[in-house]
Amino acid sequence: MVAPDPFSVLVVCTGNVCRSPMAERVGRAHVAPLLPDPAVLRLESAGTRAVVGAGMDLASARVLQSLGGDPGGFVARQLTDQIAGSADLALTMTRDHRRDVLARAPRALSRTFTLVEAACLLDLLGPDVEFLDAGPADRARALVKHMAKARALRPSSATDDVADPIGQPDEVHATVGETIAAAIRPVLGRFAELVSSPAGAPAADWRA
Repeated sequence: MVAPDPFSVLVVCTGNVCRSPMAERVGRAHVAPLLPDPAVLRLESAGTRAVVGAGMDLASARVLQSLGGDPGGFVARQLTDQIAGSADLALTMTRDHRRDVLARAPRALSRTFTLVEAACLLDLLGPDVEFLDAGPADRARALVKHMAKARALRPSSATDDVADPIGQPDEVHATVGETIAAAIRPVLGRFAELVSSPAGAPAADWRA
């Protein structure tokens, strides 16, 4: 049996102990019921200055659990050139992180967005994006290209950044977690629908 062609998503923050692990684990919990085969979508995270080998920040882990995610077994890792360049879609917590990804993988410009930016661009594109009759992962990659072209439709600003909650009270971690969840769920839901649909089948409206 031929292994599925996975669509890979990378989430990036600074230490890889708060924001990007929340996005990774909330995202995994959200898409798991949508994926008949979990191997078709790979979701990982890394940090530009990672606390390598550390588990999640305890406050962020508590927030993650309240959002339905599981912090168990998480280990922070450093962003590398290979990790940055190999993702089909890179979602960063801030515009500075986006620049850090592109410094390591300049050719990834059309595949790298802040998380909030990506959510807004998919809203602008809507559900009626046409694709060639290609495999599911190829259609997901085509949607990323549509997102890159749609950048001209909206300005980038400080509202695209998700603030770092490290060292802050639980209430700050909770606000950050809610912001991340509100963005990552529709973004990954959209791609999960694409990679789970047979070639040629219309994708469902991920906002339903």
